[in-house]
Amino acid sequence: MKTIKGPGIFLAQFAGEEAPFNTLPAICDWAKSLGFVGIQIPTNDTRFIDIQKAAESKTYADEISGIVNEAGLQITELSTHLQGQLVAVNPAYDVLFDGFAPKSVHGNSKARTEWAVQQLKYAAVASKNLGLNAHATFSGSLLWHTVYPWPQRPAGLVEDGFKELARRWIPILNTFDENGVDVCYEIHAGEDLFDGQTYEMFLEQVNNHPRACLLYDPSHFIIQCLDYVQYIDHYHERIKAFHVKDAEFNPTGKQGVYGGYQNWPDRAGRFRSLGDGQVDYKTIFSKLTQYGYSGWAVLEWECALKHPEDGAREGAEFIKDHIIRVTDKTFDDFASAHTNRDANAKILGI
Repeated sequence: MKTIKGPGIFLAQFAGEEAPFNTLPAICDWAKSLGFVGIQIPTNDTRFIDIQKAAESKTYADEISGIVNEAGLQITELSTHLQGQLVAVNPAYDVLFDGFAPKSVHGNSKARTEWAVQQLKYAAVASKNLGLNAHATFSGSLLWHTVYPWPQRPAGLVEDGFKELARRWIPILNTFDENGVDVCYEIHAGEDLFDGQTYEMFLEQVNNHPRACLLYDPSHFIIQCLDYVQYIDHYHERIKAFHVKDAEFNPTGKQGVYGGYQNWPDRAGRFRSLGDGQVDYKTIFSKLTQYGYSGWAVLEWECALKHPEDGAREGAEFIKDHIIRVTDKTFDDFASAHTNRDANAKILGI
């Protein structure tokens, strides 16, 4: 067993135009002041990191590490959630997702996909240059618009969708493999990898690629009514990153999992600040520790009600209080007996 590292914080939800949220040095100092020891950096915000430059220049990558280290922090992972989303986009979502890409590729789905794939490949090399071994991302989706089987899905549609998704990802996974970094897919609504079944379908198509790993975030499973604790039993060997985010699901006589097209504060399933939701983190930290998870516990703050700065401050303490410092001895060592084969034989009656 190993002690989980943390607390870390994902910077994406805190980036803004005002200090201290608009530069890497300032936001690092802010995170450190709250008790965080690690930061997960979104790579779509060039105020924090230029992903292409970090891939092409080890000197620049060292400068980024130096800024973070000077604040008393470490980089936990880089994130390409938005770019990963664009590796696979169904045409139904073209307009909505164009905003995740540069204007130069808007309205050109082929160019947008090529841009996204290159971004992921830059992230692989940049991660190596930064000394990281895990990377956080989304899978993208070709099939999400068919998640409910009405109208009926044509035979072979799902299989063809996952084959195409795998075709796009295998070269990316190979690039990460060449650089010694795991791709950690956040299993998430809106992605083709949104639960255990879909992850296994993808694994089959990528030939169980060793770098096709998982970012575990139980908040998304609360809202799906999926057993998020048993999920760890199934997939612990593939879990290489961990978002600590809370959620609650309170169905009513008027709405359930699908949310009735309501905004987040009025949905039956909604994200909450750590400690304000329903996720059983005592059990989760225990189970991850039991299975030897040695990565980071990273706060991803999302809440329909609470101010983000309050959520961050409380989240640092929440994670710190839940990390289990593993023991180096057995609790009943005081009563242990030395090995004695003759005594063992006598006890067994042999």
